[in-house]
Amino acid sequence: MFLRDGKKSYFLVSIEENTPVDLKGLRGKIGARGGLSFGSAEALYEHLGVLPGAVSLLAALNDTQGQVTVAIDAALLAAPFVNCHPLTNEKTTSLTPERLLAFLALTGHEPLRISLAGEDQAQADAQA
Repeated sequence: MFLRDGKKSYFLVSIEENTPVDLKGLRGKIGARGGLSFGSAEALYEHLGVLPGAVSLLAALNDTQGQVTVAIDAALLAAPFVNCHPLTNEKTTSLTPERLLAFLALTGHEPLRISLAGEDQAQADAQA
């Protein structure tokens, strides 16, 4: 997901495809200030060089100014492979978490490791 906060900071957040996300809860985990919303197509292309539908951790390569904070859910890093679009949604490539983290380091991005596990249960408990 390509997100922005109220201070116009940008975030590239990657989670498993079926993981529900509460943007309000995510805000604190990634250090966002103000509300979180999806970044515009224009900002996505300006910062990551990709079009909507092709958002990928591999697009961090195009953030040469270091203006985008990368965050990855711990569950994704626990998987044997992480699937990513190679800057286009017409293809998918698989990397081990170790290789993905090494790639991100080469781009100058040390990702935040966040945990979204159990958020559904915590929300249900809070509403009870």
